[in-house]
Amino acid sequence: MGLTDHPEFQPIIFCLFLMVYLVTVLGNLLIVWAVISDSHLHTPMYFFLTHLSFTDICLSTSTIPKMLVNILTQNQTIPFTGCLSQMFFILFFGAFENFLLAAMAYDRYVAICSPLRYTVIMNPCFCGLLMLLSLLISLMLALLHCLMILHLSFCPRPEISQFFCELAQILKIACSSTLINNILIYSVTFILGGVSMCEIIFSYTQIVSSVLRIPSSSGMYKIFSTCGSHLSVVSLFYGISFGVYLSALFAQSPRKIAVASVMYIVVPQMLNPFIYSLRNKDIKVSLRKLFARKSFL
Repeated sequence: MGLTDHPEFQPIIFCLFLMVYLVTVLGNLLIVWAVISDSHLHTPMYFFLTHLSFTDICLSTSTIPKMLVNILTQNQTIPFTGCLSQMFFILFFGAFENFLLAAMAYDRYVAICSPLRYTVIMNPCFCGLLMLLSLLISLMLALLHCLMILHLSFCPRPEISQFFCELAQILKIACSSTLINNILIYSVTFILGGVSMCEIIFSYTQIVSSVLRIPSSSGMYKIFSTCGSHLSVVSLFYGISFGVYLSALFAQSPRKIAVASVMYIVVPQMLNPFIYSLRNKDIKVSLRKLFARKSFL
């Protein structure tokens, strides 16, 4: 159903989302390019960051291009297989980003609280294993939800009050019972989302505790500056998601829920590159070197 019923707003929405998508893709590609081209950034912290940037690109690509095509063709239909595929990729990359943020928090915890053992603990094998485990769990979660959707029956010509195939909205248009699906959603969110949040909170509690024991104010500032970017991204990701969830509970209009969902499925992916490039000194230096090298050539 998109974001609005008014045809006069469609060109504005198209231009706005096209610009957001281009900024998201180019910004995250710049982060990946900067990390790959600079050997000084080949560390676990930036290893996770490149995967986060790639995930942001994929998450935006799962939703925005289809919306742009719908506006251009004036056709808001989507086949069932296409809807299921879109939902799978959104669930997969959303879950993977959740695990990535938890892994990045653990990386900062080890770097600050156990600096002498950092290279031993965060070795390439362990980082690769974390990525593989996160990918497998995310894949299983997305597949599980999609397989559960296949057992539902839908009324003729169902209408999804969203601009993408969101799991919660798909369950609302089902004609059969969705009790098991809802139990699965809340269980997975509570267990895995809760574990990730607890790990992030624990990591930063230990980091703050270690920082407060440092007598030098310059040392404290340096540590907080290295964590500032990640903490901003975490706050953006979980804060907006929680806010949209609350708005969905109290909002009466499906359109308002659709507009609110833009804040968690589009905005964080666009802002993440700016947060890391503006707050991270190493990324800024690497980007300056890249642009200087290109201008010289």
